[in-house]
Amino acid sequence: MKMDLFNYSRRETSVVNIGNTPLGGDFPIRVQSMTNTNTLDTVACVEQIKRIVDAGGEYVRLTAQGTREAENLRAINAALRADGCLAPLVADIHFNPHVADVAARYVEKVRINPGNYVDAARTFKHLEYTDEEYARELQKIRDRLVPFLRICRENHTAIRIGVNHGSLSDRIMSRYGDTPEGMVESCMEFLRICVTEHFTDVVVSIKASNTVVMVRTVRLLAATMEKEGMCFPLHLGVTEAGEGEDGRIKSAVGIGALLADGLGDTIRVSLSEEPEAEIPVARKLVDYATRRACHPYIPGPQDTAFDYLAPARRHTQAVRDIGGDNVPVVMAARLDGDLDFDPQFKPDYMYVGRQLPVGRPAGLQYVVDADLWQGQPDCWPAFKPDQLFFMAGCTASLKFLFVTYMGLNDEVLACLRHHPETVLVAQSNHPNRLGEQRALALQLMQEGLANPVVYFQHYAEHSAEDFQLKAAADMGVLLLDGLADGVFLFNQGNLPPRMIDATAFGILQAARARTSKTEYISCPGCGRTLYDLPGTIARIKAATAHLRGLKIAIMGCIVNGPGEMADADYGYVGAGRGRVSLYKKKACIAKNIPEEEAVERLLQLIDND
Repeated sequence: MKMDLFNYSRRETSVVNIGNTPLGGDFPIRVQSMTNTNTLDTVACVEQIKRIVDAGGEYVRLTAQGTREAENLRAINAALRADGCLAPLVADIHFNPHVADVAARYVEKVRINPGNYVDAARTFKHLEYTDEEYARELQKIRDRLVPFLRICRENHTAIRIGVNHGSLSDRIMSRYGDTPEGMVESCMEFLRICVTEHFTDVVVSIKASNTVVMVRTVRLLAATMEKEGMCFPLHLGVTEAGEGEDGRIKSAVGIGALLADGLGDTIRVSLSEEPEAEIPVARKLVDYATRRACHPYIPGPQDTAFDYLAPARRHTQAVRDIGGDNVPVVMAARLDGDLDFDPQFKPDYMYVGRQLPVGRPAGLQYVVDADLWQGQPDCWPAFKPDQLFFMAGCTASLKFLFVTYMGLNDEVLACLRHHPETVLVAQSNHPNRLGEQRALALQLMQEGLANPVVYFQHYAEHSAEDFQLKAAADMGVLLLDGLADGVFLFNQGNLPPRMIDATAFGILQAARARTSKTEYISCPGCGRTLYDLPGTIARIKAATAHLRGLKIAIMGCIVNGPGEMADADYGYVGAGRGRVSLYKKKACIAKNIPEEEAVERLLQLIDND
C-alpha cells in the first residue's frame, strides 16, 4: 500500500448502506457505542439507546447471545421507531450463526466474529491441520455464511466482519499464530466470500487491547484489501481500553494513530463507563484528526528505510539515557520556578528556560537555555538554530537542539554530524504536525544521522480530557512508528503540571513503550456482563494500584476474555450470573467462584505470587 506519510487524506472506500445513515465514501466518520443493558429488557435498552443517540451516537450495537435476545431486537427496533428515533441498530453475535440469521431480519447491521462464527471456541491448544482439512474448514465457513448473506440481502441488512485479537480460532492460530497476519487472514477469508457473492454492504474491523497489535494489523488489513482490489470501510476501536484517563489515552493512541493516516470510517471508544460517555470522546478524536484536511503540502523524504506496515524503532546513538536501547524519556517544562512533581511520574528532564532555580531538588536533570549554561553537573544546555556557532565550543556531553522540519537545513545537518551528542527537540506549528514531525525523523534516516529525537507537543487546553486526547493522538503514532526517543508535552492552559507529566507517562505506557504503573485491561461491559463491572474495577484498582508493571484484565464475559488476557498477568472473567473465573496468563486457576468472593481470591492469587 502506497501511503503518503506526510500529507493527510482519507482512504477511499465503498459506501455501505446502514439504515438511514450510510458509511464510507465521502460520508463523515461515524461514531457509535454499545448498550450494556439486558437485550431482553426492551424498556431499558430503548432508554439507553436514546441516551447514546442524544449524546451524538450514530449507530448503537446490542448483544444477542441467543435466539430470544435476537427475536427481541424486533421489539426494541419497533419501540425506537415509534418514538421517532431512527438510529441504525447493530446486533453483536458470537458462537451461534443461527442467531445472526434471526437478528439480520430486525436490525440494520449484524456484526459477526470470524473467530467463533463457525469455528469451535478457542482451546489454546496447538492443533495441526493438513491442507485438505484446512480447505474443508473454509468450505464449512462458506456453506454457513452464504445463506446468512442471502438473508441480509433480502432484508437490506449490512454486516460487520469483526476480528478480535482475543478470539482467533485454533485453525487460524495453527497456521499463522497469534500474529497480525493471522488476524488479517481471519478477516479476508470472510471478505473473499462476500466478494464472490457480490455482497458489498460490508464493514470490517480488527481490534486488540494492545495498541501496537491493533495499529499494525489495521494497516496490514488495509494494504491486503487494496492488493486484492477491495475497498471496504473500516471500523476502528481499541478493545478493553479501560476507564477514566487511562481508557481515553489508550483509545486516543490506537484510534488516533489510524485516523491520522486517513484510515477509519466509523469508531467506537470502548470505555468501562456508561456507553453515552464514549460518544463525546469519539467525536473529539474524529474532529481533531479531520481538521487537518486540506493542509499546506509537506514535501517529505520519499526513500527511507521506514516500513509503514511493520515499523521498527529507528536506530539512534544513545546520548546518556536518551535514544539507543533506552526507553523513551519524558521532558517537562517548569518555567515559573515551581518544581513540584509526583514521584511516580518524575520527568527525566526539566526544561527551566532562562532561569536555573536556586535550591533545586537533587536527583533531577535540568535543561537551561544554552547561553546561560555554565557546566553545572545536573544541567544541560538547549540550543536554538541561530546558536549553532556556540555548539562547537560547548563541552556538555549532552546537548539539546530545538528545530523544525523546515529548519533542518544543510547547516543544521552538518552540525548534527559533528555533534552526535546532540538530541533534537522536534517542533511544529503546521496544521498537520504529525506530517512534519514524521518527515523530520525520516529525513534523519535518509541522511544517515543517528541523533535521538524528542518530540515537543504544545497545546493551549483548559480541559484535561481535551489535552489528554490530543497529546495521545499526536504522540501515539510517533511512538508506534518507532520514531520517538522522548516526549515533551507543553500546555499554555491552566492545567496542573502533575497532570501533564502523568499524561506523558500514560501515553508511553499505552503505546507499550515504557511502563510506569499498573495496567488494567477492562472491557466496557455489555448485555453479557452478569456482575457489577464498574464496582469490581474500582475495588481491584484500589487494592493493586501500587503494583507497578503488573497487567490485570477485568472482563465481563468469556467472548474475548482468555484471548485478550494472553497479554495480562492475571484475569478476572465473568463466567455466568454472579460467577467469576480467575486466570493466570491463559491458564484458568479457579472456575465459577461466587462474585462476592472473587476479588479477594484474585488479590490472594496475586499476593501468593
